[in-house]
Amino acid sequence: MTFRSVTFALTAIAFAPAALAAEGGDTLLTPFTDAVTNLVMVGVLIFFAILWRVGAFKMVLGNLDNRAEGIRKELEEAASLREQAAEALALAERRQQDADKEAEAIIEQAKRDAKQMLEDAKKDLTDKIARREAQAVARIARAEAEAANEVRRAAADAATEAARRVMADQTGVDQFEAAAREIEKALS
Repeated sequence: MTFRSVTFALTAIAFAPAALAAEGGDTLLTPFTDAVTNLVMVGVLIFFAILWRVGAFKMVLGNLDNRAEGIRKELEEAASLREQAAEALALAERRQQDADKEAEAIIEQAKRDAKQMLEDAKKDLTDKIARREAQAVARIARAEAEAANEVRRAAADAATEAARRVMADQTGVDQFEAAAREIEKALS
């Protein structure tokens, strides 16, 4: 519709109540028969026509569209941020699970290491005890050998001394038998 046709339609509507009022009937349009009301209506319609002609409606609708576009962008950004947050949460949960698994693996490894160390310590202790026992047995054997050697030396010394005394006391053939008896006495 053009501006002229709109203006004509508005003028016809504005003057229609005046024509009906001339008949004197009471209709739905009776309140519009008042000249002041008609004048105000024409003024309002002209005001809206001017606003439309200047482009105020386009500007208001454009601002509303821009605002709607801004809200849509904000909603998209919020959805994007929500997705990023969900991804970050999932990544953090995966890292937490990995860390838990790694901690469990470290604990298990520590238990195995402790068990191995305990077994090694037991084995080392058993080896040390066996070596010390072998050393003690060797010392005892050496001491026994030394004691036996000492007893033999003492016996030999005693026999030699006995033989010397017997020889000094007796000068006959029975000296050998006396020395043997003396050795037997010293050894017993």
